[in-house]
Amino acid sequence: MLSTYPMNPEVTVICTCYNHAPFIKECLQSVVLQSYNNIQLIIIDNASTDDSRRLILQFIDDYPKTIFIRNNQNIGLCKAFNQGLSKATGKYVIDLAADDIMPLQRIEKQVRAFELLPKDYAVVFSNTSYIDTSGKLIGYHYALGKDGKAHGVVPTGHVYKEILRRYFICTPSIMIRKSVLIKLSGYDESLSYEDFDFFIRSAHNYKYHYIDEVLMNKRVLEDSMASQFYRIGNDMLKSSWKVCNKAYDLSRSQEEYDLLAKRIRQFIKKCFVAQDAEQATEFRKLLNYIEDPGWETELLVFACRLHLPVNWLYRFYAKWQRNRKLSMMQQGIPFVQLDS
Repeated sequence: MLSTYPMNPEVTVICTCYNHAPFIKECLQSVVLQSYNNIQLIIIDNASTDDSRRLILQFIDDYPKTIFIRNNQNIGLCKAFNQGLSKATGKYVIDLAADDIMPLQRIEKQVRAFELLPKDYAVVFSNTSYIDTSGKLIGYHYALGKDGKAHGVVPTGHVYKEILRRYFICTPSIMIRKSVLIKLSGYDESLSYEDFDFFIRSAHNYKYHYIDEVLMNKRVLEDSMASQFYRIGNDMLKSSWKVCNKAYDLSRSQEEYDLLAKRIRQFIKKCFVAQDAEQATEFRKLLNYIEDPGWETELLVFACRLHLPVNWLYRFYAKWQRNRKLSMMQQGIPFVQLDS
């Protein structure tokens, strides 16, 4: 237990819920059962239409110190999180989705790491296990070696370039220094999702520390955030474009601009699948500030303007790809491949 540990700062857990009735009880129990005892729990129900609110109120009957914010309309994840942040009193903050589960020593181990790090570290993160709707283990974010450690090198310290390159941090595993969140004015409420933007803005000026343990259980649902990128009319591509513009303003070296250019090209491909010609054109304009888009990208943007009915076909492919990915994870192939 951490009672013998001299450093015991408060940690705020901000749990956002939207129609998570099947999972909310187990999620909240994983907070109150932590081996760490100095926790402020804030729950935001973002206008759930299922039984989530009733279950949260039942939980609060047993844990009345919990702060509960009830929204009558869904205001989006970023704005809901900022509601919680405005009431946060902890030195560190965890953004917890109401379908995920925290292992019992997660907060204790992350606080211990944070308290020994310099103040220029904004984030502590870890490996993560993926579980299905019943809680059964599917696989791991980073492959585990025989010693239970990540098989490969996880980027740590200055990670801005790696964040430009690809998604490699499992967002639910992060603990954030609240002073950094406040300095960044929390999450950008104009965006439909939070992690890419927060990673870009924080990693540019601060360091990240990796704990080589599995300290989070992330639930894999059918309607994942990643799948929403390809829906016709989704707002996530516009949000991504806004973040890429921020990255363009923040980047300094040619290597950083080159990495951003590759990321922009990936988003243009997603625009093609989502049949979003307007956003593809905007991404292409941004890319042109960095380098010549080239004939292949020009052709792809032109194809977007033709409004080819590719989305329905991609949905079948995406379902096959998702099942293939889950099968590979069950065979020990990780979500993220690391360099040895």
